[in-house]
Amino acid sequence: MTITAKDVAALRARTGAGIGDCKKALEETGGNIEQAIDLLRKKGIAKAEKRAGRTAAEGQVVAWVADDFSLGAVVELNSETDFVSRNEEFIALAGMVVRHIAEDTSLDGVADITADHALMQKQWHHDAAATLGEVVKQAAGKTGENVSLRRVARFASDGAVGFYRHFNGKIAAMVEIAGARGEAAHAVANTVAEHVAAGVPVVPLAVRKEDVPADVVARERAIFVAQASESGKPEAIVEKMVAGRIEKYFKEVALLDQPWVRDPEKTIAQVVGEVPGASVRRFIRFQMGEA
Repeated sequence: MTITAKDVAALRARTGAGIGDCKKALEETGGNIEQAIDLLRKKGIAKAEKRAGRTAAEGQVVAWVADDFSLGAVVELNSETDFVSRNEEFIALAGMVVRHIAEDTSLDGVADITADHALMQKQWHHDAAATLGEVVKQAAGKTGENVSLRRVARFASDGAVGFYRHFNGKIAAMVEIAGARGEAAHAVANTVAEHVAAGVPVVPLAVRKEDVPADVVARERAIFVAQASESGKPEAIVEKMVAGRIEKYFKEVALLDQPWVRDPEKTIAQVVGEVPGASVRRFIRFQMGEA
């Protein structure tokens, strides 16, 4: 039987499911719309797609690190309500998703996820019969809420990876240490991750001041120049004032220059320096619903 565009449109209107899902369901049911609706509902696709426009504001931020500290992953899995995010099945799914991402060697870094992202089309590592995207849709069907995978991170390292996850499951940070391996490197990675998660004095923008985006620095400099110029002081003095403000700004936003949250007398650079050869290669921080 030929599946027409009209048939697909009719099924989509009744279920809210995607065009591809509707076409596949009609093909599997021989064009029977009622059976196709049942099929989509069983898969959890119809209910999930109907709710796709609703904001998923709750969920779980989950982190995982391999036993040898060479690999780590963090995911933000969203739900609409805190009630669902605290459900045992949802928490278990978040744990399975973070392991799935850890095992996906195509990623090394951070990815913002959309429904058609390539990572969502990958076979589910826990069951090759489904894709990651299908598993997320099925979860939406079970919960009756819009469930979405918002962003993920995966660090593969020849040094050590560590993480810190806040007890409420809303914030997690992951740090990669280069130049050192083993327990000591992992411990300092955990320590730095805790600091990053705390966001004190602010959430860092880069590891080193040289890595702070040039456009961000230019914007701050322009603000400082305007503020200093209002003082009426000579241009040479204004330039010195701006230079001082910029250096202070770097100490606030460059991770290595920040005062350690547990002992402000030490910088993060000094904390890391206590492990011979260690340096911070990269870090990420996920906070529920925030960029």
